[in-house]
Amino acid sequence: MKGNTKRKSEASIGDSDPKWPKPWRVPKKGQANYAAPIIEPGDAGIWATCEMGKEGKCTAELRDLFDEYAAKLYGTSEDQIEVEDSDDEAEVDIEAEIKKEVQGMKSKTTRKEALFQPVKVDIQCVLFFKTRKPVEPVDFVHRICHDAVQGATKKHRWVKRLTPMTIMGKATVEGLEKVAQTVLQPVFHADDCPSRKFAIRPTRRNHNVMKRDEIIRQIASAVGPRHSVDLKGYDYLILVDVYRGVLGMSVVRNDFEALKQFNLAEIYNPSQPITKPEAERIKNCENTEEAEESHDAIPNRGKTGEIQASDATSQEIPNTTVGDSETRRPLATTSTSSLS
Repeated sequence: MKGNTKRKSEASIGDSDPKWPKPWRVPKKGQANYAAPIIEPGDAGIWATCEMGKEGKCTAELRDLFDEYAAKLYGTSEDQIEVEDSDDEAEVDIEAEIKKEVQGMKSKTTRKEALFQPVKVDIQCVLFFKTRKPVEPVDFVHRICHDAVQGATKKHRWVKRLTPMTIMGKATVEGLEKVAQTVLQPVFHADDCPSRKFAIRPTRRNHNVMKRDEIIRQIASAVGPRHSVDLKGYDYLILVDVYRGVLGMSVVRNDFEALKQFNLAEIYNPSQPITKPEAERIKNCENTEEAEESHDAIPNRGKTGEIQASDATSQEIPNTTVGDSETRRPLATTSTSSLS
């Protein structure tokens, strides 16, 4: 009836009326309160590949695996390292101890710097973990794969290949030069360094600025003419991974092929069993001092010391796409006969 109709009250500011936006900001559910980590120049880390759609589970598996080996190799866990750091800052006097108590709550709320920090990349089946000292990526990954070959219990399901990166830099000519100086110096330019055989294996993901041949030539120039190229019988292999605007580099030993190119899935379930010559090569690299006295390699160098572009590209398989990424990998050229 007309007399019984009630008047609606006017909507106040802050109500659900779409015409009146709320004067405060409502955070979205699950919204992070800190910036997500990214790969930056100067970082060290480990690339990893996994089964498609299992990136989350693989990340958890790698956390456990890395923490286990950090405790085994460095005799400490992530939490112990953080406690030691906080003690060093506070051990001064009573006044400092009081200050520590007052600021205790603040220190607990700050985000801890982890030994291993996963970084999300927009490529399916690919992960990246930042590392910090005392972790040295090459020796760390080598030990994991060496133990796997020697019969260590498999504690993961989705992890495939691990690729250590000694240091990251900008994916530019200048950035590659700086990274090469840092990574190559201990192996190829140390005092009384013997002539070594080496090979280069570049991989590009979501990057088309620096061409593969350009990367190879620049690294070969940084190595210098005193060292020779040998694709099959290299002493050291130079790994270069380029992802978008950053690149990383590392130098691995000549048991890389025997360790299934650091592919844990292939080590535990090999399509081809490890041969006797490969086992001997692994054994010869167990001693770090013996490994440092051996040698390293990259694509063919002519008599004048120049890299032949045809040789650099002849060992490359067609481009394969994982998600929206482009990956270029050379064919495995090391045969069992060359390892004997």
